[in-house]
Amino acid sequence: MPRVEELQSLKEWERVAAHSHITGLGLEGLKAKKIGGGMVGQIEAREAAGIVVKLVKEGKFAGRAILIAGPPGTGKTALAIGIAKELGKDVPFVPLAASEIYSTEMKKTEFLTQALRKAIGVRVREMRKVYEGVVKDLNISEQPNPYNPYMKIPTSARITLATKDEEKMLSVDQDFAMQIMKQNVEKGDVIQIDVDGGRIVKLGKSEEAVKEQKLDITSQKPIPIPSGKVMKEKEFVYVLTLHEMDVINSKSGMDIFSLMFGGKEGGEIDSEIRKQIDSTIKEWVESGKAEIIPGVVFIDECSLLDIEAFAFLNRAIESELSPIIIFATNRGITKIRGTDIDSPRGMPIDLLDRLLIINTKRYDEEEIRKIIEIKANAERIKISKEALSYLTSLGVESSLRYAVQLIAPSLELAKEDGKEEIAREHVEKAKKIFADVKKSVKYLQEFEKSMLK
Repeated sequence: MPRVEELQSLKEWERVAAHSHITGLGLEGLKAKKIGGGMVGQIEAREAAGIVVKLVKEGKFAGRAILIAGPPGTGKTALAIGIAKELGKDVPFVPLAASEIYSTEMKKTEFLTQALRKAIGVRVREMRKVYEGVVKDLNISEQPNPYNPYMKIPTSARITLATKDEEKMLSVDQDFAMQIMKQNVEKGDVIQIDVDGGRIVKLGKSEEAVKEQKLDITSQKPIPIPSGKVMKEKEFVYVLTLHEMDVINSKSGMDIFSLMFGGKEGGEIDSEIRKQIDSTIKEWVESGKAEIIPGVVFIDECSLLDIEAFAFLNRAIESELSPIIIFATNRGITKIRGTDIDSPRGMPIDLLDRLLIINTKRYDEEEIRKIIEIKANAERIKISKEALSYLTSLGVESSLRYAVQLIAPSLELAKEDGKEEIAREHVEKAKKIFADVKKSVKYLQEFEKSMLK
């Protein structure tokens, strides 16, 4: 007898990052809510960050940078992400660990320059002549491949495009014909032919074609047939970073769309190319073709930067095209790397003097409880009241990070018991298995003689 089996559908792969729940600074005007934007507490720090966002939006933050300083696990990275979210969705956010600059593949100054230019967006508006419509008819002319007579290659194509109001027959050359074949363009597809850029973009299958083929379900979203003329002037708006424009101009034959649709980048870029790009951007801004979007470079553990990197960044802050640089550290008074000088935060005094410093403080018990709740909700994990109270106490005794890290192992232990909700006993068992810093240090002291030195 014929059998019918139910197949399990593939689950979408999802990863919840440490700060994926942050949506902003949670402000009303310049006043911080107790809980808002995924952030809890740190009222003074968030209000200070809100003032910085206001200054940036009004163009009054040039030549300055920020230092977020505080103990570990007090929300320094969350605050930087909140600033970037408040500035807008197109604002580039470039997170770095200070140790990343010590690469054998690239000079420190080149690495930092690329990071700074990745954080400066340019919103470009460009008018292009395009043919847009649904494919009514398609004929591709082919000839034998000169290197392999058993294979055929396209030489040209004749395509009929139609909108609701007009129909046109177009003859295209070999390059366009190759793109038609690669993208598997067929009758009923809505396409866009970018004449200036020399590209064909397949937008999807038309609603009429889906009805004609009697498809109830399709992986492509059906697209309505465009109205108006087949050939039209269309405005394209896209956001590029200065670094992407550097890459485009440092490689022969590469254009903006080549970068957007894939292209390899890497290596050092000539300073003359950057000067030309800066000059071009200024002209575009003055003519209204583009606008600058200053982004954020977040340098975590900045005390690991050396004196040369600090000197470079000190000068970079004064540049006309400079992003917002946010330093973060949990260090006290320590040596500036590359010198024998002790300095607050391990940073040169002349650089510290020009920074706006935002201090973060440790969370209290109620704030820790709320943060754990928000993290659990973001990861769709159910926690009982007793388990939540126990995790909160662990956060107070040990650290917030330790308490948050125990959530995922506790859930696995709950699943092992056939439960969907984390109970206190699951957290206690996870605590017994996974040590916190204090327990680990105590263990090290007890068995120090057995350890290798």
